[in-house]
Amino acid sequence: MAQERVALVTGGTRGIGAAISKRLKDKGYKVAANYGGNDEAANAFKAETGIPVFKFDVGDLASCEAGIKAIEAELGPIDILVNNAGITRDGAFHKMTFEKWQAVIRTNLDSMFTCTRPLIEGMRSRNFGRIIIISSINGQKGQAGQTNYSAAKAGVIGFAKALAQESASKGVTVNVVAPGYIATEMVMAVPEDIRNKIISTIPTGRLGEADEIAHAVEYLASDEAGFVNGSTLTINGGQHFV
Repeated sequence: MAQERVALVTGGTRGIGAAISKRLKDKGYKVAANYGGNDEAANAFKAETGIPVFKFDVGDLASCEAGIKAIEAELGPIDILVNNAGITRDGAFHKMTFEKWQAVIRTNLDSMFTCTRPLIEGMRSRNFGRIIIISSINGQKGQAGQTNYSAAKAGVIGFAKALAQESASKGVTVNVVAPGYIATEMVMAVPEDIRNKIISTIPTGRLGEADEIAHAVEYLASDEAGFVNGSTLTINGGQHFV
């Protein structure tokens, strides 16, 4: 069945998103990878994987509607949506500007509406849909210097729990994956001493791999996961329990 299904991965050309895009393609899905700004990385990803890339702003409804229309015209109706795109604008709250707050909420939380709303009716009408949202350990436990990011990543969990109840009878499930610290470019750019400090708080004694997150997404996207709904799968090496 996977061969016929189309998956959209937002922020799908780098980091965790790229691993998810590749894994779904390897499993036979037709994958579209969205990206926001880095043309060079997106073109390199496309050349390496053969996965088509689509540039649009996940925080803007009109941009998402146009992007999704282009994807569906090329690949067919989207059955699986992986809401992965996210940004950080870290800083202590007492010094944070509204612009830094708004940028993160827009990309990380407003995108739940702008990317999901144009697809949900089609999923309901076809009696199949998988909406998988990438949250974060810091949306579960909070993190100093990330009030904007933690608020958004906690918000997506509430969004999933509510939406999971609305369309389940139409075969549409909504689930969350909450990664801990994963060895992506962003984390590897952190100074080694700070990185080692983080690793010392993880019981498994290492950072996670992007493909470990992609495995979980692959399962949640499958027919076999039809009874998993409204769940948050925590993948953080035991650093934080919910």
